Amino acid sequence: MDNDVHAPQRAHPVKERASPPQTPPRNHRLSRPSPALPGLALTLLVGAAATGLGNTLPLVGAPVCGIALGALLAVLHRPGPRLSPGITFASRRVLQAAIVVLGCQLSLAQVLHVGTASLPVMLGTLGTCLLAACWLGRALRITGDLRTLIGVGTGVCGASAIAAITPVITAASSDVAYAVSTIFLFNIAAVLTFPLLGHLLAMGPHAFGLFAGTAVNDMSSVVATATAYGPAATGYAVVVKLTRTLLIIPICLALAARARRHRHPVTHRAPVADPARLRVSRLVPWFLTGFLLTATANTAHVIPAPCQPVLNQVAHFLITIALSAVGLSTDLTSLRRAGPPPTHPRRQPVDHRHHHQHHPAIADLTRIGGHC
Repeated sequence: MDNDVHAPQRAHPVKERASPPQTPPRNHRLSRPSPALPGLALTLLVGAAATGLGNTLPLVGAPVCGIALGALLAVLHRPGPRLSPGITFASRRVLQAAIVVLGCQLSLAQVLHVGTASLPVMLGTLGTCLLAACWLGRALRITGDLRTLIGVGTGVCGASAIAAITPVITAASSDVAYAVSTIFLFNIAAVLTFPLLGHLLAMGPHAFGLFAGTAVNDMSSVVATATAYGPAATGYAVVVKLTRTLLIIPICLALAARARRHRHPVTHRAPVADPARLRVSRLVPWFLTGFLLTATANTAHVIPAPCQPVLNQVAHFLITIALSAVGLSTDLTSLRRAGPPPTHPRRQPVDHRHHHQHHPAIADLTRIGGHC
């Protein structure tokens, strides 16, 4: 009898061939809905309701109704993060597209005439804003950077001008938050009161367009204010505002040159922007070029005359949608978070390497502040 016990043979581990990572089919990726769709759908609904309400109240107009309805909804129930991409897209890109479409209503000769005729008024109001911000700010003991931010934001193009000069003067984020919230509140006041004031003063469309284009800060608020006064006032105000927007280029260059000349080795300040390295192309909005191109097409009679009324209605509806999104972006919590104005006795050194990144109000306030 064989007493040998055969030990079980060791099974060699079989190496399983790793399966290649499965990539979703191309058609599946194409069918994935855009994250902006929910917010766009909401702004479309609010814009449609504002259009109906604006037809009932022609003196107020659909864009102002859109801002009011959107702000009311934002106060009652703040839109969640799922809706934010679409609302932001509508408040920026849709408004810019509307400005490009508005160029179809004008010719290059009209644009050149309006821009040239309004330039002395714009230069005068810009100088007045900067001097008033300097003198009143000193009287109220407001910090120097905040005086500059409010003066440039009021004189040029609101929050976009503030965002453009912030890295040039390395302003503290608390100053930026307060300046943007101040501009935003005055924009809302202008949208609600300036059309009524224009009717009380019996202003014509061109006079009111010049008034709105120079006295209101952000492009969205300029369009809302002028649209309530009629299409003629809207076209005039948009040309004035676009011309006024270009003033941010010499202002940024001048502030950068001044900051470079007075630069000191302070540890809590970030390096000051070199005016030679400023890219002027970034200061010119793309929709200004689009506006000039559509005006050129209209001058060359490329756009048929029967399409003009349709394009006017399309531009008006796009403006209503965009301003409904501006209303939906209203965040009273961020406005309250800006706090009291920074004054000289309360001024504390700020570490600019970290302060801009973590200030809780900057992103929201810049988003609701408006755009050139």
